Order: sequence, then structure tokens, then C-alpha cells
Amino acid sequence: MVEFTEFFPMWDLLASEQQATLIKASVRRVIKKGTVIYRGSTDCLGLLLLISGQLRAYILSDEGREVTLYRLFERDICLFSASCMMNSIQFEIIIEAEKDVEFWLIPAEIYKGIMSQSAVLSNYTNEIMASRFSDVMWLMEQLLWKSMDKRLAAFLLEEAALEGKGLLQITHEQIARHLGSAREVITRLLRYFQGEGLVRLRRGSIEILDFPGLESLSA
Repeated sequence: MVEFTEFFPMWDLLASEQQATLIKASVRRVIKKGTVIYRGSTDCLGLLLLISGQLRAYILSDEGREVTLYRLFERDICLFSASCMMNSIQFEIIIEAEKDVEFWLIPAEIYKGIMSQSAVLSNYTNEIMASRFSDVMWLMEQLLWKSMDKRLAAFLLEEAALEGKGLLQITHEQIARHLGSAREVITRLLRYFQGEGLVRLRRGSIEILDFPGLESLSA
């Protein structure tokens, strides 16, 4: 079990009063897979400290198409769920539980108050924010410069790494939502992958047959 203090490498540099305030204000919550935890900048939930499970942060186009920005795992901190504490920055991001999740929730006003008092906590928060922006910028590069077949190959490899196996329990529609594409496009590409011996398609799942081939395609 991840301890609360493990989320803050500079914990010992905080004043004892600040430590006590963070611990007292935090609430432990358990959310089921598929639950939308945060929906846009008007929903200032607070800071999420992920104990276990997996979260997905994505944006939604006017046409209703989703694109996954990044994912969060055990020991990750989600800042965008407390976007109201960041002056002049608003993010229309939706955060959903991809698996059953357990997390601590720190109210935004509490965290912002302590951050204004503590330079070390403020610096740490800025580091996390810079890392998230880096993730988003990487995605933008993929969207602008990488073809869909390469992005799909990279996605399948990423999923296999996350699940620790080559048999992925995922639908074409779910992949399309992650990549911001249409299901028909994903289905056509997967059938092409199957024809090339890279994958085997089953109902509700995809089995990776040729990891080196996918890696070569995604490069």
C-alpha cells in the first residue's frame, strides 16, 4: 500500500503544521472502472493521489470524438482535476477510471494555500505540471506528424506493456476513442495488420503475434 507521504518526496521539508493540514484534509476514495471522475474546468474536484488502478485523461471534440492525452498509474498525482487553483489556466479535460481506482483527494483550496506558503511544494507542483505538458506536447507531435498506422502500432505495444501480455481485451471502438479516430479506420488498419501477420483479431480482443514487426512499423 502506498503511503500518503510517499507522494511528496520533499515531505520532510514541509512544516509540521502543513503536513498535518494536508493529512487531515485528504479523503480516501474508491471509484469503479468506467466512472468519470472529473469533467472540465468548471468541475474543480481537487488534487488526486493515485494509490492503485489506472486513470485516463482525454479531450472531447465538438463532434464528440475523444483523444487520450495521458494516463495515470499508481503513485501518480493528477493536477488537472484541481485546475481552479492554477491562475488563468483552464483545461477542458475529462478524467475517467480505466480500472477500479483508489486515491486520496486533497481539496484544491487547501493544497493551493499550502503551496503559497511552501516554495518546495510549489516547485514540486510545477515539476509535475511540466511533465504533464510534456506528455501533451508529445501527443501533439504524434497527431501532426505520425500516420495512423504508426500510432496504432505504438498504441498496441503500449497496451501490451501495460497489461503484461500480448492478448489485449479491447474493442476497435475503444482504440478509436484513445487515438481520436473513427472505428472504421481502426478496423481497416487492424485487418491490414492481421493480413501482414502482426496480430490476430478476435471478438472483443486482439492478440499480438509479431512484436518486432509492430515495433518496426511504429518507429
